Amino acid sequence: MVEQFFPLTQSIEPESIGPLILLSGPICCGKTSLLFQFTINCALDRSSEVVFICNKGKLESKPPFLSEAIDPSSDVFERIQMKYVEDYEDIKKYFSAFHLHVRFPSAVIIDDFGGFFNDRYCQQKYGNARGRDLAMVRTLSLCQDAVSHAKKLQPHKSCTILLSDLQQGDSPQLLFIYRRLIKCFFTIEGSSYHPISEF
Repeated sequence: MVEQFFPLTQSIEPESIGPLILLSGPICCGKTSLLFQFTINCALDRSSEVVFICNKGKLESKPPFLSEAIDPSSDVFERIQMKYVEDYEDIKKYFSAFHLHVRFPSAVIIDDFGGFFNDRYCQQKYGNARGRDLAMVRTLSLCQDAVSHAKKLQPHKSCTILLSDLQQGDSPQLLFIYRRLIKCFFTIEGSSYHPISEF
């Protein structure tokens, strides 16, 4: 599984990937670059399309680093759909209409998932001090339902959702929420002495 975050010489088997995956790490540790390499690896299979969901402003200010092995003119990029969203409501809209796909993507990647949930907005929307927690659980549940539905309609194919989130301390900030629905976790660890992180 770990090798799917790095340049590959052959296509990957989607069945080997879990349905929901979380990649976490400290700020500026290369999460987006790893997500994008994962996206490219999934798209190497000519029958697969991949969706990369992110905030356009953040992506343009800190674009992902691409491996030298990647040809910028490769047709693999034609199978990658970039979807720009502003907040978690946009993510919910996307997954609410997921069943309308004629062909489901082999993977949906969401960069900085936790960053789409504004604490104050969520508290006001749900009238609850833990509104952000509620919004995240409901959005993750919707993601999981969408993948389950896709699997029922196309049992010979799989669809993976890979999320990234900021890690503060030894674990993701909202690990207790993620553990309710996600079984597969990857963590990038670094230190103040060595800015290059370990995976």
